Amino acid sequence: MAASFSVRLADYADAADATAIVMLLDAYARDRAGGAEALSAYARENLVRELAARPQAFSVLAFDGDAPVGLVNCIEGFSTFKCRPLVNVHDVAVLESHRGRGVAEQMLRVAEQEALRRGAVKMTLEVLSGNRPALRLYERIGYAGYQLDPAMGTAQFMQKWL
Repeated sequence: MAASFSVRLADYADAADATAIVMLLDAYARDRAGGAEALSAYARENLVRELAARPQAFSVLAFDGDAPVGLVNCIEGFSTFKCRPLVNVHDVAVLESHRGRGVAEQMLRVAEQEALRRGAVKMTLEVLSGNRPALRLYERIGYAGYQLDPAMGTAQFMQKWL
């Protein structure tokens, strides 16, 4: 089934891509896994322009025919230990109707190709511990908990709102 999907880098200057990005991220935000709260009017209005203003950002879109069904937003960072870029997968969103059909895996493959093109040494992502299907996918395609020395344990993702 997944072979019928098309997956490509988004073009922030394309109106249809911009609309798809906002629609898909809003659907993800409204989902339990995304916090169950719609994007703010500010985010809906400014998201694509703000992404486009950051050369370190890129997005991947998946389509079922002409209908957008998946989105991955990535932000390039920097690995000081390796002195090379890294790419953080900030959002992975697939419409509920298309989950479990290989869409996320295809989008992450395109994101990885772009990360390699940018010279990235690694990709990172965050996932909620209760999102078992996502955890299984990420582990299956090579992601693992971050650690330097097993005696020190794995890293924990933390945040502080400003």
